[in-house]
Parts: sequence; structure tokens; C-alpha cells
Amino acid sequence: MKKYWKRTWPLHMLLLPSVILLIIFQYIPILGIVIAFQNYKPWLGILNSPWAGWEHFNYLFTYPASLQVITNTLIIAFFKMITNLIVPFVFALLLNEVRRMSFKRLVQTMVYLPHFMSWVILGGILIDILSVNGGLVNQFLSLFGVNPIFFLGSPDWFRPTVIVTDVWKEFGFQAIIFLAALSGINPSLYEAAEIDGANRWKQTLHITVPSITPIFIVVATLSLGQIMNAGFDQIFNLYNPLVYSVGDIIDTFVYRVGLVGGSFSFGTAVGLFKSMIGFIFIVVAYRAAYKFANYRIF
Repeated sequence: MKKYWKRTWPLHMLLLPSVILLIIFQYIPILGIVIAFQNYKPWLGILNSPWAGWEHFNYLFTYPASLQVITNTLIIAFFKMITNLIVPFVFALLLNEVRRMSFKRLVQTMVYLPHFMSWVILGGILIDILSVNGGLVNQFLSLFGVNPIFFLGSPDWFRPTVIVTDVWKEFGFQAIIFLAALSGINPSLYEAAEIDGANRWKQTLHITVPSITPIFIVVATLSLGQIMNAGFDQIFNLYNPLVYSVGDIIDTFVYRVGLVGGSFSFGTAVGLFKSMIGFIFIVVAYRAAYKFANYRIF
């Protein structure tokens, strides 16, 4: 053991600043969940605020908007999860068929770029592009005689708009996992299939798809852990009171009620409820990944 520490202590010292930051910003704030069981008053602090027990959790399940908020979160997160699996998977298969490397790199660079842009920036761009008055999308639709659509203000259009724009932002970056899996396929399999007379479609169907299916299963099962995360940054920058009924998710609800409204204890209770459900889904996801794809962290 002494020889091990003598050899590896410089590496542990390199990790130490990151561990300290992790403890300060990730673990110490967990102590704040005690607020969910108090009638927290900022001027009294955590130590002197009166205890409320399960009062805020009981109120959560009787609050009129709670069920709608949870439903919105699950619907938006579920469809984001499905589309962010299928679209990158199909895109990776199509890009894998491109033989001109310069064009392939150009396409990859173009579809990666939106991932690195903040939703604050993209939100402003989308508000202008999707505007009823002079927006590029509605101008294009008007060429076909379609009346202007209020994408960000109509309850019928808000969810599809959120899902499509999220896929547009993330599908290029998500495809990296599948492209990496494609690069690991043995080329001799394609050569043998070509000798047997298989065309590109049959090679894709019988070699490419089965080879990366285990990775698809792993990504799909692990994404279950994010089922309660519908994307605060995106929703907050795109939604408005007109679409609260279909667009208000748990995170935006906590922000409005807990921080803006000053109901700190109730907001913390809602956030803790979301975290516990997310934790359960993460445990289930990892067990499913191990069972169906033999995926293990260690």
C-alpha cells in the first residue's frame, strides 16, 4: 500500500482541486433539503426556522397545478428522449455511408455547432425565426397559403416546437456515440458480405445495425435517468403564460413558485420530489443496461 501511494500521490494531488470543488458545490448544498421540511424564513435561517414535517409534500399532491406540471414534464422529457435516440441513430447511419471525407467533416461540424450554443442565444434566435410577424418560418409557410402559426404561444404547437428545436440542437452531438461504435465494426465483415453479393442496403441492415444495437440499448436505458429533466434552460427561454398549461415543467414551476414567489420550502419540496423520482429511474436504468447490454460502471 505504501508503494502504491508513493507512486500515485501526484495523480491524487491533481484530482484534489476537482474533488474539493465537487464537495463544495455538489455535496454540501444537499444539506439544504432540510428546508423542504420547514417553514423556512430567510431572516431566521435554517437552524431557527420552524419545522413543518410533511406539510409541503402533502400540499404538493393537492396543489391544483402540480399534476399538470408533472404531466408536462413527463410528456416533454419522454418525447425528447425518444427523438434524441432515433434521429442521431439514423443520422449516424446515413453519415457513415458518405465516402467523401471532406464533405463528411463539413456536415459533422455544421451539426455539432448548435450543441455549443446557449439556449439564451438560441432562444432569442428562435423567437425571431418563429415570430408570427415577419418570422422566416411563417414567411416560408405563407408561400404555400398557410396562415401564420403562433409556434411559441399556441398550446397546440408549443410542445412539438420544443421537441423539434431540442433535437435540432443536440442530434449532431448525440450521434458521436453511434459514429464511434460504427468505426469499431470490423471491415472484413463488409468485405465478406460484398463478396456474397450484398448491396449497401443489405450490409447496413445485416451488419451495421446489429453491430451498434448494443450501444443503442445502453444509450436508451441510461437516458431513462433523465426522464424528469425536460430542459429548464430551453423551456424558460421559450415559454410564456399563454402556454403554461402545456409547457410549465417541474423546474420552471420551482423557479416561479420557490424563487420568484418566495415559497422556498414548497419549492424545495417539489425539487426534492423530482430528484427522488429521478434517482429511482437512474437505478432502474443502470440495472436494465446491465441486464440487456451487459453494461457496468465498474
